[in-house]
Amino acid sequence: QVQLVESGGGSVQAGGSLRLSCAAFGYTFSYYCMGWFRQAPGKEREGVAAIGNAGRTSYADSVKGRFTISQDNAKNTLDLQMNSLKPEDTAMYYCAATGRRPWATYGGSCEGGGGSWGQGTQVTVSS
Repeated sequence: QVQLVESGGGSVQAGGSLRLSCAAFGYTFSYYCMGWFRQAPGKEREGVAAIGNAGRTSYADSVKGRFTISQDNAKNTLDLQMNSLKPEDTAMYYCAATGRRPWATYGGSCEGGGGSWGQGTQVTVSS
């Protein structure tokens, strides 16, 4: 059974760091594009960072230079290292996977969309 389970969220002050992790049960990364999305209250969901099945990464402009997406194939986890956090980074963060166009990423999202989602982990950044 495939499942995505996020962890690592929490509350930090502006300028701090957090590392999110997504355990991808039943997924083989070579067949999927994996990504992190976020949604703040009253706002639309937005792609933050994505990594295609060949390792190509892309980031939203708002997080470039601050966030890094990575995969650990041995542990089958997808991670998001978030540095220099800002209050506007406050949101629920979701891990997603899609088998559609798994090589294609753009602007922090998998071009094939988000086929499967985790339950999310909350990130709160205070000023």
